[in-house]
Amino acid sequence: MTEATSSKRGLAEILGIPRSLFWAFVGLLLFMVGDGVEAGYLDTFMLHHGHNQGFVNELFTFYGVTVMIAAWFSGPLSDLMGPKKVMWIGLFLWALFEVGFLSLGLGPNNGSMILLFYTLRGFAYPLFAYGFLVWIAAATPTSMLGSAAGWFWFSFSAGLPTLGSQFARYTIPYLGEVKTFWCSLVLVIIGGLIALLFTHEPTGKKRLLPESVPTKDIFFGSLSIMWREPKTLVAGIVRIIDTSSEYAFLAIMPAFFVDELHFSLEQWLNLLSLIFLSNILFNLVSGMVADTLGHRLVVSVFGGIGGFIAIPLFYYVPLWFTGNFWAVAAAGIFYGATVAAFVPLSGLMPQIVPREKAAALSILGLGAGASTWVGPAIVALCSAVFGPGMQYVIWTFAVIYLASAGMTLVLTISPEARRYNEEVAARGEQTTAVGH
Repeated sequence: MTEATSSKRGLAEILGIPRSLFWAFVGLLLFMVGDGVEAGYLDTFMLHHGHNQGFVNELFTFYGVTVMIAAWFSGPLSDLMGPKKVMWIGLFLWALFEVGFLSLGLGPNNGSMILLFYTLRGFAYPLFAYGFLVWIAAATPTSMLGSAAGWFWFSFSAGLPTLGSQFARYTIPYLGEVKTFWCSLVLVIIGGLIALLFTHEPTGKKRLLPESVPTKDIFFGSLSIMWREPKTLVAGIVRIIDTSSEYAFLAIMPAFFVDELHFSLEQWLNLLSLIFLSNILFNLVSGMVADTLGHRLVVSVFGGIGGFIAIPLFYYVPLWFTGNFWAVAAAGIFYGATVAAFVPLSGLMPQIVPREKAAALSILGLGAGASTWVGPAIVALCSAVFGPGMQYVIWTFAVIYLASAGMTLVLTISPEARRYNEEVAARGEQTTAVGH
């Protein structure tokens, strides 16, 4: 049985991608490229077309709130109707609200319509992306969960913001800013259709919980799991910590490097690209390593303790090595890698609560959405408590990351959950053997 199974392993499975979900990963990448097209220039587009910074801040805040809500809803909705239907809903809403955003908002430059449709569009991509993450957890063998989660976050972050921003960089000079926005709609639709029409894995097509479970219990269960299974709450807090520093640094680091350290804007953008490239590549590495060394170890040591070291280095290295771009780049690459080391949380959560995988992952989605405003909020809090000064922000984040290392240590898999995972794996192997 083992030889027969291994002989049929394709390149996708060798790389850690479930073969039955391969085209969904490809589609997710294109979808997120389309979603990320605007990431590099939407704020400046607004400012150049008569809107002030307050409006831009309000726009992104409302969008962040709807993203957070939808990220949570992706779990219970997947339990209720199946992840594939949730992804269809996400694709439809993205296209619908983007058309409204472009034709009724940006076209006539109507601030109210821009705010309305962009806020509503925040409900869309989390349903598609996190619905797929639930599908991965439901259909992937336990031994591949870390690698599969790594590929999910690779596809997610390679598109948003990395390749999406690069797409805009090359198309804007030829098509203009508005037509580039419309191109993003085309990319999202193509990616979504590839993922949904070419993927025929059966688990994602059906409701994940039994019909006997009432709808209200499914939605309430996705919240009550935080106190019924406190480890999910801890994991949600760790997930908030993971990318909170990213969103904080995107707000404060450009001025630090360009205005205080006199880096050119091009140097700062190149540095940012290297950080995101490091993050993308180590999303894969951390997931694969976690399947071998253990999910908790990777998150705690390389993520929490690594972040405690990397965050101060990212601040102090430019001060110690004035004008040395590559020394700063090394610190930035290290920082990007430590943020990626939290990826195995997505593989660990379904093992901790194997009977409620979607509910558990919805808490991670909630944490991912919350990090978009928690990071800037920590910056504001530090300024209010300690006064001006970057070092206070830096060391606050460093201590928070160190605390996340300790929190991760409590994310153990109970003997009951371990037995359940082993039974499910055994049933899967038997099914495979029968199929062969």
